[in-house]
Amino acid sequence: MQRAEAGERAGAGAGMPPPQVGYQVMQTQDADIALDLAGRVTPSLIAEVRPQVSGIIEKRLFVEGSEVKEGDVLYQIADASYKATQAAAQAALDRARATLVAAQAKADRYKTLERRDIASTQDMEAAVAAAQQAAADVASAKAALDAANINLGYTKVRAPISGRIGVSALTEGALVTSGQATALAVIQALDPVFVDAPVASAILLEMRAAIEAGRMTSPAEGVKVRLTLDDGRPYAQEGVLKFTDVTVNQGTGTVTLRATFANPARLLLPNMFVRAVATFGTARNVVLAPQRAVSRDPRGQATALVIGAGDKIEPRVLSVGRAVGANWIVESGLAPGDRLAMDGFQRIRPGASVTPTPFLPAGGPPPPSGVTPTPGASAPPPGPASANQPPPPPPPPGAGKPANGK
Repeated sequence: MQRAEAGERAGAGAGMPPPQVGYQVMQTQDADIALDLAGRVTPSLIAEVRPQVSGIIEKRLFVEGSEVKEGDVLYQIADASYKATQAAAQAALDRARATLVAAQAKADRYKTLERRDIASTQDMEAAVAAAQQAAADVASAKAALDAANINLGYTKVRAPISGRIGVSALTEGALVTSGQATALAVIQALDPVFVDAPVASAILLEMRAAIEAGRMTSPAEGVKVRLTLDDGRPYAQEGVLKFTDVTVNQGTGTVTLRATFANPARLLLPNMFVRAVATFGTARNVVLAPQRAVSRDPRGQATALVIGAGDKIEPRVLSVGRAVGANWIVESGLAPGDRLAMDGFQRIRPGASVTPTPFLPAGGPPPPSGVTPTPGASAPPPGPASANQPPPPPPPPGAGKPANGK
């Protein structure tokens, strides 16, 4: 009796239809090749404000953390002594000019007397030399006055660049010296800003080889870069890759890439950590396999299951390249037109027959008419509701007999 019931259950299992497996038809397409990078924000310009003359700071004329323009006066250094030096230099120039007038007139008279043989040639030459010396004294006095004016101008410490100024290192009343090591303040230009991100030199060589071989085309408008802030928010402004450093870091084997970003809202601050995605080009006519359909065998090889002839499962060993979103670029192992198994992996084995159904990912396009798939699973074909139900359990002993045992 038990053997008969077991036979009935085996017969029922053998009569079950092949399992349903969702598939995606492989086809060639173009794919943007992007790199995920981690970088830091740096200002486009940075300048340390230092005094060029010595003295006492009388006034600080800016608000810390504010925007300043190139040439704005930031500090006023006591200038009384520099004004006195300027006045002395002006007086020395006036005296030299007066001396020059007298010396030049004397030289002109001696030239006339020498032509009339009234004065000797020696006296004439001495008068001319005195006039020339007086002219040199005038030039020297002018230079001294220029230096005094420059030093007086340096008592007003001005902004060398436009940007946002930070904290003042010194206050009013502090003594500063020319060329001191401590900067009074630091100004940083924050619009635009740079983002510096390291990338492995081997990746850049791979990109260049792909472009030279024609497998990838670089964008004519330049490499576009998008940012994600440290809190996970995307940055609204799109940047452009400006240059690649010419030196490889011998410790890490990386090269620094620099991208430029507009920063009108001053959201990006120096030394801020950001994540960047740089689109280096477009790979032409490649096969993309969803990552969910690709696994690794014990030897580390990428493998996938394909629905082949006769709707039977065929294993494939793949050679995959770079990841593009949620897909792998398949270099070998899959061809256009192959039906890649996308689900039902627990119910299938190589060589098994299956019932292929188009795979509909969650949020994908609507299914064909007459098919009602479950989002994220294969679209089941129309059929009886009990087609995939397990066989009913056997009846308990004595079920179906009359109550009196007849």
